[in-house]
Amino acid sequence: MQPETNARIQDLRQTLSNIEKVMDLDDMDARARELEEKAAEPSLWDDPDHAQQVTTELSNVQAKLRKVRELRQRLEDLPVMYELAEEEGDTSLADAERGELAEAISALEVTTMLSGEYDDREAVINIRSGAGGVDAADWAEMLMRMYTRWAEKNGHKVDVYDVSYAEEAGIKSATFVVHGEYMYGTLSVEQGAHRLVRISPFDHQARRQTSFAEVEVLPVVEQSDSIEVPDNDVRVDVYRSSGPGGQSVNTTDSAVRLTHLPTGIVVTCQNEKSQIQNKAAAMRVLQAKLLERKRQEEKAELDALGAGGNASWGNQMRSYVLHPYQMVKDLRTDYEVGDPSKVLDGDLDGLIDAGIRWRMAQSES
Repeated sequence: MQPETNARIQDLRQTLSNIEKVMDLDDMDARARELEEKAAEPSLWDDPDHAQQVTTELSNVQAKLRKVRELRQRLEDLPVMYELAEEEGDTSLADAERGELAEAISALEVTTMLSGEYDDREAVINIRSGAGGVDAADWAEMLMRMYTRWAEKNGHKVDVYDVSYAEEAGIKSATFVVHGEYMYGTLSVEQGAHRLVRISPFDHQARRQTSFAEVEVLPVVEQSDSIEVPDNDVRVDVYRSSGPGGQSVNTTDSAVRLTHLPTGIVVTCQNEKSQIQNKAAAMRVLQAKLLERKRQEEKAELDALGAGGNASWGNQMRSYVLHPYQMVKDLRTDYEVGDPSKVLDGDLDGLIDAGIRWRMAQSES
């Protein structure tokens, strides 16, 4: 094996060893055995909510253990793979395996940085158009597509709760949930103002236009959070859904608007088929917003939430330039991508990973 190749394999071994120490595999093994015993108890399903928590945690712990051990085994097999490949005079397959391992270990390393109180939760994403008129509304819709495409590529289900369409094109706002473990911790680095520079497709003089849209990321509320919302604190309005129709949409007063009277927070949901489903979905988003508000009141520094206690999170955090040159640049991390079309089609992993590493460095400084 070439010395350079051997050195790279040793670097991967060291990184994976560090990850294993942070994850504490012995502790995870003990937790898995404990959860397996609980899952085997005949009375477990007497409390369905508790049973769901136990089985979900067990599945997650087992998946983490399986993943890191599979990576360790593949890494230990890699030198043998190179020996056989060198005998054949073609190391391309071994090189490809090393590249895949490097990417997988790097991705796993990033997940070990997600240790905030709510980082393992699913994520509620709110997108709102900002300055820029119809271009901003179009930009908000482009961002929504970007995140849903990212979720699809990574195997995460998306549920759209509400979309408020603009008159000419695009959207005024949208609310959707990205399902999956650690989605909040992963996507919370996307919170802030996103800036688009391009030749406006809505300007007959083809002038360059700068548009803004705001992205808000919240953790999905769980029962253990104890966010109680008294009925008297909420005004419920029902109305007919707007926007593109289909089946029962636009034919009944199924859309729901919740107004939290003490805070003035307004949440809408219109994409479910029934008023009851829309109300339940809207209540989940309202609880997520109240959870964030509670955290803001309890802590001066919001490192666990998307704002990260730094004013830059609430201001412009990323630029997408389509004209006069092509580039996406994160203004916090200085991470750049020279192909905006790939990013806008959901290729966000590099930007997200850089954001998570940046946040970790900020918390340690």
